[in-house]
Amino acid sequence: MRNVILKNLSEAEINNLCKRSAVDFSAIMPVVSDIIEQVKSDGDQALRDLTLKFDGVDPNPLMIDVPSADNIHLPDHVKAAFDQAYKNLVLFHRAQTPIPLTVETMPGVVCTREARPLASVGLYVPGGTAVLPSSVLMLAVPAQIAGCKEVIVATPPRKDGSIAPEVLYCAALTGVKKILRAGGAQAIATMAYGTESVPKVDKLFGPGNQYVTCAKMMLQLSDALVSIDMPAGPSEVLVMADETANPVFVAADLLSQAEHGADSQVVFVSTSQKLAADVETELFSQLETLPRVEFAKKALENSLIILVDSMEEAAQFSNRWAPEHLIISSDNANQIKHLIQHAGSVFVGHWTPESAGDYASGTNHTLPTSGYAKMYSGVSLDSFYTFVTFQEISEDGLALLGPVVEIMADSEGLEAHKRAVSLRLKTIADKATD
Repeated sequence: MRNVILKNLSEAEINNLCKRSAVDFSAIMPVVSDIIEQVKSDGDQALRDLTLKFDGVDPNPLMIDVPSADNIHLPDHVKAAFDQAYKNLVLFHRAQTPIPLTVETMPGVVCTREARPLASVGLYVPGGTAVLPSSVLMLAVPAQIAGCKEVIVATPPRKDGSIAPEVLYCAALTGVKKILRAGGAQAIATMAYGTESVPKVDKLFGPGNQYVTCAKMMLQLSDALVSIDMPAGPSEVLVMADETANPVFVAADLLSQAEHGADSQVVFVSTSQKLAADVETELFSQLETLPRVEFAKKALENSLIILVDSMEEAAQFSNRWAPEHLIISSDNANQIKHLIQHAGSVFVGHWTPESAGDYASGTNHTLPTSGYAKMYSGVSLDSFYTFVTFQEISEDGLALLGPVVEIMADSEGLEAHKRAVSLRLKTIADKATD
C-alpha cells in the first residue's frame, strides 16, 4: 500500500488521491452495444447463445420457478443464518415505509404526496468469482415490502446450468417466483427490453462487473425506457482510525473489501503512525491465509495509507473521497460521525465490522461507489417507489391562488395557461353575482 502524509500534499495531489481507478467504458461500449442489439433483435435465442458463449451453459428454459424454502437443500444452520438476516432487513426496511404527506399551502389549496410501488423490477445478482445470495436479500426484501408485482432475479448459472441453493433459498424467503438463468450485459439487456420468456422491467437494480455497469448506464439512455438504481463500480472501503483502534480488526476490515476483486480499493486514514505500521504488518500476516489472496494482493497494490493530524482531518478527507463503506474505528466514534457528509454506509465503533452490513445487520449493502456517494444514496425502500403528487383546489382556494397564476403565466407569454385559470375565476365571479 502507498503511504502518504496528507498535510504534505497539494490540493491537486489530494484531488488525484480521490480519483478511483478509471474504468474505460469507451473500450467496452462497442461490445456491450453489440450484446444489447442482439438481445433486442433476437430475444430468447440471443440470450441463450450469449450465455453459452460467455458461461458455457445453454439455459433452456431461461426462466425457472423458485421452489419453496422447505424444498431447498441446505444445512439447517445456513438456513437459520439467512432467516435472521432476512428478519433484520425486513425490520429496518419496513420502518422506512413512506408516510403520505398532506399540506394546505393556502386556504383551499391542498397538496399531497403518496408513494406507489414500481410495477416491475429486475434484480441482478452477480455470480462470477463468488456466489452472492446476500444480494438477493438486499434487493428483494425492499421490493417485497414495497409490493412490486413483478420481481425478476437474474444470475449466471453454474456450469451444470443450476442455480446455487443459497440464491434459491434467499429468493424463496423474499417471495421471488422466477429466476432468469443468465448474467452479464446480456441479462441486463433482456430485463430492460423483455423477450418471449422474460418480461420487461421498469427499473434495474444490482451490482456487477464493468460490462453490467456499462449496460445499465447505456440502457437507461436508450429506447428501452428503463431506469437504474445507481452507477456502481468496484467495491471500496475507507477506515479512519485513531490510536484506540485494534490493528487486527482494522486489517481484517481492509481485507474484507480487498478480497472482492483485484479492482477493489481500500484506504486507511489514521492519526497514529504506530497504528499505521502495525496495521500494515497485520495486513500481510492475515493476507497469506486468505483463499482469495491473489485478488486481495492486487487490490492492495492500488490502495492507500494516509496519515493525518486529527480525526476531524480524517473526516474531511473521507468526505472528499466519498467512500462506499466508511468505518470509524475510535473510542469516540459517536462524537465523530456527525462530521460525515458523504458515504454510502457508515460503521461506527470498534465492534461494527463492514461485513455485518454486507450480510445481516439490517442496512442495505447496495451502495454508491467511485465517489458517487456525493450525489447518490444506497438502495432503500424508497428506491422501489415512485412518488406521486396531488393537488386539490376549492373555489375559494382558486380565488386566492388564481391571480398569482395569471400573473406568472402572463409573464411567460403562455396565454392558454392563463386562460385555464381566468375562465374559472370568471365562472366563480358570475356565480357570486347571480
